[in-house]
Amino acid sequence: MVDGVILLALIGIAIGRLPRLRMNRATIAFAGAAFLIALGGISAEEAAAAIDLSTLILILSMMIITANLKFSGFFDLAGNLVLRAADRPRKLLTLVMASSAVLSALFLNDTICIMMTPLVAVLCQRSKRDPVPYLIALALSANIGSAATIIGNPQNMLIGASSGIPFMRFLSRLAIPSVAGLVVAYLLTVLVFRKEFADNEKITITDLALDGNAERKIYKPLLYKSLFAILVMTVAFILDAPVYAAAMAAAAILLTTRRINPERVFAELDWTIIAFFGGLFIITAAVAKTDAFSWFVARALPLVGQSMAGLSAFTLVLSNLISNVPAVMLMRPLAQYFPNQEQFFLVLAMASTYAGNLTLLGSVANLIVAESAKRFGIHISFGTYLKVGLPTTLVTIMLGTLYLICT
Repeated sequence: MVDGVILLALIGIAIGRLPRLRMNRATIAFAGAAFLIALGGISAEEAAAAIDLSTLILILSMMIITANLKFSGFFDLAGNLVLRAADRPRKLLTLVMASSAVLSALFLNDTICIMMTPLVAVLCQRSKRDPVPYLIALALSANIGSAATIIGNPQNMLIGASSGIPFMRFLSRLAIPSVAGLVVAYLLTVLVFRKEFADNEKITITDLALDGNAERKIYKPLLYKSLFAILVMTVAFILDAPVYAAAMAAAAILLTTRRINPERVFAELDWTIIAFFGGLFIITAAVAKTDAFSWFVARALPLVGQSMAGLSAFTLVLSNLISNVPAVMLMRPLAQYFPNQEQFFLVLAMASTYAGNLTLLGSVANLIVAESAKRFGIHISFGTYLKVGLPTTLVTIMLGTLYLICT
């Protein structure tokens, strides 16, 4: 019975739903964890110990910071400033990808896609450009950029907490692969959509605000306070403070306020991520106790060996079978079999994140861009995305692996 619950939960998490039930990944993970405790697959004490509070605190703190930046108008301001500077198709592509990557390295990549997709869609439609290449590039660069830091995406936060790698050390090792990955994604986007970028016509841009009042959305007191909180967090990162503690301190600064109703902030938080991670921590702890997991480790180790190339390839496949966060959770115990555990975790972070670019369904960021684009009458097909996503993923993972092995 326990094995059946684990299998059903992992399948549901992989495909994002269960037939005939209105459940998503978060509810499947949470309910699966509860059933495993009830059935004795894992004790209540073991379940509580399995939950990594530092990861949950980091995710929650970053969502609080992001919510305050949203209320301050930071994302509208940044998006408009960047896109107004784009007067040619290739320059527009460059600025979309660069801004998406940098912002995704600093904040959750999913949030950046939510904020930037409407701006890119509106700009392309008003300037009579094909929005699909730019939106695909937005998703690709958000994933690639998020790989550079511990706070860029949920799986990196998990790896950061598990590995103990300092923020600046993590950044110094994965920044160059991410920059190289952006160049690869840019070149492949231009190559695949060569008709869109063949001409060099000047882009005429009017107001990008969806309501025509972008200037009135900027709330300067909160913007300055948010930037100060981020500065404090950055200094703490440089001083090698625990990442979750630095983020929590920045969030606390923003929650200490006379202006913003805390209910507005907490209403903006994605509580499904917390439920998803909490449930998944318990499920993976239960999985680790099963004979099936022992079999998985016994089979995975010969495939991977102690080879970083093998680890990258295995992570690429597993991330696209069950999604990157569950893949990272299942792969973490393999670190003990590698002589260089830091290198193991860095390759795992890089490969699991870049793997999300393989297909349109490969990451939440991709789905956010595709679904948000539909509201503007823009359709991104699975096949169209695959033309860029497949080669980008293979080349970036290969380059990233070579870099981490050779340096």
